[in-house]
Amino acid sequence: MAKKAEKPARSIFEEVGSTRKLAATPGGIDRGRADARRGLRIWLGLLFALVVCIVFVGGMTRLTDSGLSITEWAPVSGAVPPLSAEDWEVEFANYKASPQYELMNKGMTLAEFKPIFWWEWGHRQLGRTIGLVWALGFAGFLLARRVPPGWTGRFLGLGALIGVQGAIGWWMVHSGLQDGMITVASYRLATHLGMAFAILGLITWYFLRLGRREVDLLQARRAAERKLWGGMTGLMHLGFLQIILGALVAGIDAGRAFPTWPLMGDSFLPPDPFQLEPIWRNFFEDAGLVQFIHRMAGYLLLILGIGVWLRGRRSPHAATRFAVSAVLVMLLVQMGLGIVTVIYAAPWHAAITHQLGAVLLWVLILRARFLARYPHVQSLRKIRR
Repeated sequence: MAKKAEKPARSIFEEVGSTRKLAATPGGIDRGRADARRGLRIWLGLLFALVVCIVFVGGMTRLTDSGLSITEWAPVSGAVPPLSAEDWEVEFANYKASPQYELMNKGMTLAEFKPIFWWEWGHRQLGRTIGLVWALGFAGFLLARRVPPGWTGRFLGLGALIGVQGAIGWWMVHSGLQDGMITVASYRLATHLGMAFAILGLITWYFLRLGRREVDLLQARRAAERKLWGGMTGLMHLGFLQIILGALVAGIDAGRAFPTWPLMGDSFLPPDPFQLEPIWRNFFEDAGLVQFIHRMAGYLLLILGIGVWLRGRRSPHAATRFAVSAVLVMLLVQMGLGIVTVIYAAPWHAAITHQLGAVLLWVLILRARFLARYPHVQSLRKIRR
């Protein structure tokens, strides 16, 4: 008797009633998220612009000695400026009770008070706006379920830093309202500026990551240049330290102490750099020593930048080479701006340009670091041998 033809064994993973083979869909990891990523980048771009604005206004607030003109921290009611003559008199009376008025601005008129009030009010208002833009944007994307997997915690962390920054701002201002003070403590100013650059760095990094699909990032990471990544990471850390040192210089007006270059006065070292007791105070309060440290860190940053550029120029990826070269160019420009600021005893226009130059350099370093880890891979025909 003839045997029946045997059917091929069915895989235990084969769907019942189907003989079609299932195939992976290219880009499936990002399906349905393209519009969300575009919207998230617009939101982050707006936050980035606002943070740059507040860095500028904060710098002008410091350069015009306006930071202590508002002596109370009122996160909600403080958003409304004085609207009547009586309101202005109350604000002015509060300021006249501060040490800065007594020791530096005694006899100031209400008309002279108003400009410094507006600088500080504008600075605080920008801070409120940043918090509101973050909260509305995050809530909107979250409620619409348009936040990509893994990003909720990142955005919450960013919002937490923005909130902490507001508290640090008041902690800084409060130091300048103590007896005998006419300005804020320099180390608190450095903390405040450092946090602003940390927030700016996170926004920049998230913006760059959301500009590429996850599948593209996974593929690009296989071509990551480890040594260049390490060099750019070192440059990022040293650059951040230099920003902190610059804030210490600004906090005690050390940029006006020695308007000479390359020497500090008549010598390489500042005279009597360790006069204050205890000795650690000199690193925060001695104008000559603080400016000297800032100069030396700048030289180290340039040397490291040249070393990273020499490695980066050998990258097989054109976008990475361009990004690393842009960092070196901006390093040279920023050093030039620093020298000009020192030689002319830190006039406000030179000082604020130098501060904004630090913002641009910071972003360029982060972009080059990103491309060292996630390069734009070219076709073999376009890769330079």
